[in-house]
Amino acid sequence: MSLPLRRPSRDPDRPVPAQPRGPSGRGRRTGLRAAVLGLAALAALGVAEPPAVGPQGLGDRLFPTLGNTGYDVTSYDVSLDYSGHNDRPMNATTEITARANDELDHLNLDFAHGAVRSVKIGGLAARYEQHGEDLVLTPAFHISQGQELKIAIEHTSNPGGKRNGGWIRTHDGLAMANQADAAHRVFPCNDHPSDKALFTFHITAPQQLTAVANGLPLRPGTRAGRRTWTYRTDHPMATELAQVSIGKSSVLLRHGPHGLPLRDVVPTADRAALAPWLAKTPGHVAWMERKVGPYPFEAYGVLIANARTGFELETQTLSLFEKALFTTHQLPNWYVESVMVHELAHQWFGDSVSPRRWSDVWLNEAHATWYEALYAQEKGDHRRASLETRMRRAYEQSDGWRAEGGPPAAPKAPDPGEKISIFRPVVYDGSALVLYALRQKIGPAAFDRIEREWVSRHRDGVAGTGDFIQLSSQVAGEDLTAFFQGWLYGERTPPMPGRPQWQPKKGGDKPGANGAAPGHGAKGAAPTPGGPKGNAAQHRKPA
Repeated sequence: MSLPLRRPSRDPDRPVPAQPRGPSGRGRRTGLRAAVLGLAALAALGVAEPPAVGPQGLGDRLFPTLGNTGYDVTSYDVSLDYSGHNDRPMNATTEITARANDELDHLNLDFAHGAVRSVKIGGLAARYEQHGEDLVLTPAFHISQGQELKIAIEHTSNPGGKRNGGWIRTHDGLAMANQADAAHRVFPCNDHPSDKALFTFHITAPQQLTAVANGLPLRPGTRAGRRTWTYRTDHPMATELAQVSIGKSSVLLRHGPHGLPLRDVVPTADRAALAPWLAKTPGHVAWMERKVGPYPFEAYGVLIANARTGFELETQTLSLFEKALFTTHQLPNWYVESVMVHELAHQWFGDSVSPRRWSDVWLNEAHATWYEALYAQEKGDHRRASLETRMRRAYEQSDGWRAEGGPPAAPKAPDPGEKISIFRPVVYDGSALVLYALRQKIGPAAFDRIEREWVSRHRDGVAGTGDFIQLSSQVAGEDLTAFFQGWLYGERTPPMPGRPQWQPKKGGDKPGANGAAPGHGAKGAAPTPGGPKGNAAQHRKPA
């Protein structure tokens, strides 16, 4: 059920200690000597030994078993050997460099849907056990606080079977969609956006295929009819934003503002048909830079997959789009472009500035939806793409969205077996409505200063709801805690500043009806007046 009209006593932006399910938590803090003495004492008292190490998490309310506070990952080096068959397991090696936050005698990684063949820590063989979606590693030595760790895992990465995120099988290969918690279905990792790291990918594939990944390419190597492609990021990245695509693709290169490298990846057979859409990206980047400041990464591009996904995804430096978005010919051009801008805006909001906890995801989606709506208003049909009309309709439906999905900053947990169901209507237009209310309260000039300062202050980092409240109060010159309390945590939507005539509908509209948020409607129909609502296609990302 929805939370009451007061902020929870615990600050949701503060890290929550892992709640151990046995005496050995993720990143256990007790040394080996203390553990031995403790077990001896238990034996002397006739007390049973504690249960074996099991899955643990960093305490995220929405995904409690993910993540690890015992160490910080600084880099991943992932090697994948693709046979050319997208339904067969790949041989893979993941090398992780991390620094221990505590005294450790074991550590947990998130990993599932693959088989582990060997583990080395510090060059020495380590024991490993699979507990649910946790891979529990026991090194041959005690790990001291502050110690650098080198972990090498030989494993498989399996794109076959029933999917719940991770690999997507395309018409001619593979792509990734790891949001919200599926990177660990591809490679072992600390699968939480609060632990960002640098990435290097090595993808070996048949020579007739093209492999791409986040970041910039290094020189490929060729051997015996196979090619190894290497990509490296210049900026830290959350695991959920990793992208690898393999297929019969063309890579199109151009430059954006200030010489920014732009790299688009499209099915070779559709290159000519998609070219007009790809040519719009430089203008989109320039538009966003005028709104919030310099683009935050080393490159950008559009990855168009020949697959039925039902969503788009802001994978870092290379946003994933379903081909059908551009080829159905049933959506207005301005709407398709606004969806492209939505994913581009995420490069600032969600990628460069990542959420501290998954409850902070409203910050990602509110801003991406906000700039999508602004772009649509500026470039689209003034009757159908009015920001004011879109926000008024969102206000009318907001109480119903909150009842269905929780308040923006305290979303309900995902439905069983549906991890991406945290991306309910309240996360999209329902959260953009919070930004609209903030601008109504403090004025456009102060609002624009907050936007620029937010992405500048937290670039390449993580930030949460409390950080946004603090910055907004600082820029506005007044304490906005009470204002945000109602808008972010309230069961009911507060009155809209400057719009006393706006009233919520009684009970709100049910999701999937005319009030459905983008990404939750029926596929293929044009957006209704006032923004892409209701039947505005599943051509919107769920994240």
